Amino acid sequence: MDEREICEVSATDEITLKKIKDSMYDEDIINRLSQTFKVLADPTRLKIIYVLSKKPLCVCDIANLLGMSQSAISHHLRLLRNLRLVKFRKEGKMVIYSLDDDHVLQLFKQGMDHVIHD
Repeated sequence: MDEREICEVSATDEITLKKIKDSMYDEDIINRLSQTFKVLADPTRLKIIYVLSKKPLCVCDIANLLGMSQSAISHHLRLLRNLRLVKFRKEGKMVIYSLDDDHVLQLFKQGMDHVIHD
């Protein structure tokens, strides 16, 4: 362990630490957030999020845009749908996918802003 990582004080401000501890999210919520970030850790799924941020699309259009098979795209969409990152609606025989809500777009944009920030 690096010397800079060793804290020689047991607690600097017990009242503040208790407030922070009391405000922590429960384990289930933290696990769900972790799963969301794991799903978003895949470049293909991020590309899907990006194209769906531009326009709701069917599987065949997403597959065409990304140069992948429809079955591969369907697999990724299923994972994104299970975590409520994307949703779908039926139009006749077509299934149209879109981002679930604005939070998904904001999460993507915030991540992108962080990555491209100088």
